Amino acid sequence: MRYDRAMTPWTSTDDLAAMIPDGASLALIRDGCGVAMQVTRALVQRRARDLRLINVPTGGMQTDLLIGAGCVAELETSGVSLGEYGAAGRFADAAQRGSITLKEATCPAIHAGLQATEKGAPFLPLRGILGSDIVRFRPDWQVIDNPLSGDAEDPLVIIPAIAPDIALFHCPMADDAGNVWVGRERDLVTMAHAAAQTLVTVERRYDGNFYDDPTLAAGTLSAFYVTAVAAAPEGCKPLGLPNHYDEDADHLRAYAAASRDDAAFAAYLDQHLPHVEAA
Repeated sequence: MRYDRAMTPWTSTDDLAAMIPDGASLALIRDGCGVAMQVTRALVQRRARDLRLINVPTGGMQTDLLIGAGCVAELETSGVSLGEYGAAGRFADAAQRGSITLKEATCPAIHAGLQATEKGAPFLPLRGILGSDIVRFRPDWQVIDNPLSGDAEDPLVIIPAIAPDIALFHCPMADDAGNVWVGRERDLVTMAHAAAQTLVTVERRYDGNFYDDPTLAAGTLSAFYVTAVAAAPEGCKPLGLPNHYDEDADHLRAYAAASRDDAAFAAYLDQHLPHVEAA
C-alpha cells in the first residue's frame, strides 16, 4: 500500500518563499532540527511583512533575522536565543520596544496547541503551568474544572488549538513522490499535520520511494501533508543539519554581535542580504 499522493510538486526556494503571503502564520522549527534558512533569506529579500511566527517550541537566528528585517508582526514562542552565542538581539530589542506582539508560551503549551489541531480537537488540557504568571498574560488560555473528576477539585489549563497557515522546515531528502524523510525529528511531523500547508527544502532528491524501504519508511512524512518541496543543498547554513554539516560558528558569533546593535545589524544585512534595510 502506498501512502503518498504522488503529486507534491518540486520547485525552487524562491517559489517556496513566494508561497508564503504577507500576514501568514508560519510555524518554524527550533535551531538544529532543520531550519530552512535559504527560504528565510528569500523572505527577507522579498521584504515579507506582518508574518505571525510560531516557534516550535523555541526560536533562534531564523526568528531573530526575520524580526530584525521587519518581516514579523507577531510571535508566539517559549523563548528566543542564539544559544551559546548569546542573546537574540533583534528579538530582545523588538520585545522591549513593543514593536511586535509577543505571545509568551511554554514548550508543552505550544506542543499541546499543535497536537490539538493534529487531532481535530479545539483544545488540549495541561496541568504543569497552573499557578504560573504566564497564565495571567494569556487570556486565550482558560482554567477549568476537570469534568471527569466528580466532586474533587481538579483544575486544568486548556490550550486552544494552534493551526498555522504554513509549516516551513528543511530535511535531508525527499523522494520522487514528494515524501519527506524527517528521521527522528518528530516535531516536524506534528507541524505538518497541524498546518494548512507545508513547505520543505531538502539536501537532495532520492531516486525511488521511501515507503519501499522499511528502514526509511518509519522516518517518513507522507507527501499527503507536503504542499511543495525544493532542493536546497546546505539549506540550513549558517545553522547546522545533524549528520550532514556543522553550524558555522564564526558566522553565528558575528551575527550574534551584530544583532545587538542597530548599525551593526544594518551592516550585516548590507553584507549578506544587500538591498534590504533593517526594521
